[in-house]
Amino acid sequence: MFPLNAVLFPGVRLSLRVFEDRYRALVQHLLSIEEPSERLFGTVAIREGYEVGEHGAQSLYRVGMRLQLTEVEAHPDGTYDVAVLGRDRIRLDRLDTSGEFPVATVTERPTLPVEVDDLALLQARAIFTAYRAAVSHLRGDPMTGALPRDAEYLSWSLAAAAPLPMAERQTLLEADDTGERIALVTDYLRSEVEAMNVIPSLPATEVARTQWSPN
Repeated sequence: MFPLNAVLFPGVRLSLRVFEDRYRALVQHLLSIEEPSERLFGTVAIREGYEVGEHGAQSLYRVGMRLQLTEVEAHPDGTYDVAVLGRDRIRLDRLDTSGEFPVATVTERPTLPVEVDDLALLQARAIFTAYRAAVSHLRGDPMTGALPRDAEYLSWSLAAAAPLPMAERQTLLEADDTGERIALVTDYLRSEVEAMNVIPSLPATEVARTQWSPN
């Protein structure tokens, strides 16, 4: 396990700098696995505390992600720059920090297969298009390429691109069906657009927000 001060989603790529001994040991363990597709580890967002330091994470969210280590650059000082890809959701049942790196007992948490109303998908696409147009000239396009056609992947892509605080991102991650997630992210994005229309000189996207690029 590698707890982070971030909420990740399926299909999202992330770069990490690894310098703490316990997570360097984790990377070394993953590199010892011959098959690259099996170099998997978990992450959950830190509710309270820090990624590094003597005390580390004090409180963790329970729903997180299984990640795949996809790229590694080793440095002479023993640190690593790595790239990871979000695979699927997990629930943290128990965390053991007594070893050289944290190890967890987890449960898979698949998304429930449900049909999503076409109108809900249309609304989600429309509000994201409005948000995308509003912020593109301020900080660049929040997403590369076209929106996915598949409802589930669309929900994850919008969740990843939405400029939301951690608690709201965690709510999106924990939503168990695609329809619920689509409705939530549409409401969140609508609030962002409304805020930017009210105070155009101080867009909500610039206030303590994190941008992600789904792939």
